[in-house]
Parts: sequence; C-alpha cells; structure tokens
Amino acid sequence: MTDNPDFFVGIAQQALWITALAAAPLLIPALLVGLLLGMVQAATSINEQTLSFVPKLIVVAVVVAIFGGSILLLIADFTREIYARIPDLLL
Repeated sequence: MTDNPDFFVGIAQQALWITALAAAPLLIPALLVGLLLGMVQAATSINEQTLSFVPKLIVVAVVVAIFGGSILLLIADFTREIYARIPDLLL
C-alpha cells in the first residue's frame, strides 16, 4: 500500500487541511480586528502600535478560550489517525 506515492501525498494534503482548519479560527478574527483598527487609526491619524496589538491579543485569547478544545480535538484525532496508519507503512 505504501508503494503508491499517492499515499504520502494524501497524508501531506490531509495535514495541510488540518493545519488550515486549526489556524483559521485564530487568524480570521485577528485579521478582522486588525483591519478594523487599522481603518480607525487611519481615520484618526493615531499611530500607536500597542493600540492595534492589545485588542488583537484579547480577541485571540477569547477565540482560544471558545474554540481551543475543538482545535485540540481536531489535532488529536488527526494524530491518532496517523499513528493508526503506522502498521500500513511497515507492511
């Protein structure tokens, strides 16, 4: 089964998809908050760096508190699946 190169390509593709699913709940809200604060800073001519950093940090902390368990389960399930495929690699 491992003679087929599609086996390893499939594992790599699945790993990239899991990475995207795990990172999206963190990155998208941070991006939106950064964009909103950037527009406010441009409109008010306030160029304080901490003004954009602290709200993004707070939003990411809230998102981790809400979705952290789901992200951890997603990664743990993928890890279990990879470990379950180890015997296929040996045969």
